[in-house]
Amino acid sequence: MIKSFLIGFFLLIHMLSYPQAKDSVARPVLPIEKIELLKNINFTFDMRVEFQAYTFRGGDNYYNGIQFQNGFTALGISGKVHERVHFTFRNRFNKNRDVQTLDRLGNDIELANINIELNPKFNLLLGKMNAFYGGYEYEFSPLYVLEYNDVFNNVLAFVTGAGITYQAFENHNFGLQVLNSRTMHYDDLYGDVVAENIREPDWPVAVVANWRGNFFDGKFQTIYSLSHSNEVKNRGTTFFTLGNKYQNRDLTLMYDFQYSFEEVDTKGVMTNLFNDGSIAEEVLYIENWLRAEYRFNPKLSGLLTLMTSSAYAKIEDNQKHMRRSYGVIPTIYYSPFKNFDMRFFLAYIGRYFDHSNYAIENFEASNYNKNEVRAGIIAPLLLF
Repeated sequence: MIKSFLIGFFLLIHMLSYPQAKDSVARPVLPIEKIELLKNINFTFDMRVEFQAYTFRGGDNYYNGIQFQNGFTALGISGKVHERVHFTFRNRFNKNRDVQTLDRLGNDIELANINIELNPKFNLLLGKMNAFYGGYEYEFSPLYVLEYNDVFNNVLAFVTGAGITYQAFENHNFGLQVLNSRTMHYDDLYGDVVAENIREPDWPVAVVANWRGNFFDGKFQTIYSLSHSNEVKNRGTTFFTLGNKYQNRDLTLMYDFQYSFEEVDTKGVMTNLFNDGSIAEEVLYIENWLRAEYRFNPKLSGLLTLMTSSAYAKIEDNQKHMRRSYGVIPTIYYSPFKNFDMRFFLAYIGRYFDHSNYAIENFEASNYNKNEVRAGIIAPLLLF
């Protein structure tokens, strides 16, 4: 409706801009041949607004609060500018706008890329994009995720580089990317940290490969990935994810397994635990994530998300378990409008963080938990 109105508006401008005399040199504001491009351009405004009540308990600390918050607010533009060339741009307003010293884009610009169809099987992506990490937790837009597990809560998800996808068979797609492994230069990211194994590499690069599989007429799907990156010289991160999904008419089950071995801690969980100004090394994160969603009727659905995360660090030549976190998120969605995706939700978010005796005795760590109740609205709006 809005798109039709705008096209009509521009056509009117075009008609009024024709010269009144044959010898006039006036030109239309928007040439008629360009108006057709608007049919292939989409403008989206995505928002999640919520009312939040929360408590925090840990050691001798306790606090609570109640507030409104903008969980996600973003403006996106995407479309086809040629029969084989697409572009995507998304600006997330509730992120800081600091220009990153390596990729030279503001941190709030999450997506800025073009997708070129080389042939019916190969596509080339260039620019700032999602890394091709596997798993269904990562597959969701942040618009729909109230709380990530520890790895994806701290992973650098939007980076600049090049990628290629290959539709090998009807139900099997493969992807490969070469990306910057970070968005900031060494000095800006690590500051004054000096260590024998912490040096700037010639190229902080990440290589990511993934496989998307589709089985039994779409009832079972997979997104698996394997990546290796070096954030500092000769020290890297090996990360793989196994994402599995089962779906029938009303029930959807998803399970992800994550494994990230990091010669230099990139997630920051262990570094924050040490709290001595150094960067943790030889760190391992292992995670499980499960989501079950059931649609009771076209307007009402419920889902339950469960998650665990275990963190290990190398201490005196031994890999020691340092922390385990748990999460539980039951949620109710209510969609009042037919053929229009706008959802009201009510959710409880419980996160529990337990430290090993070694971490408590040697790093003064303490166990803690966070509890939240959120009520709000999720609205992915297609403007035109």
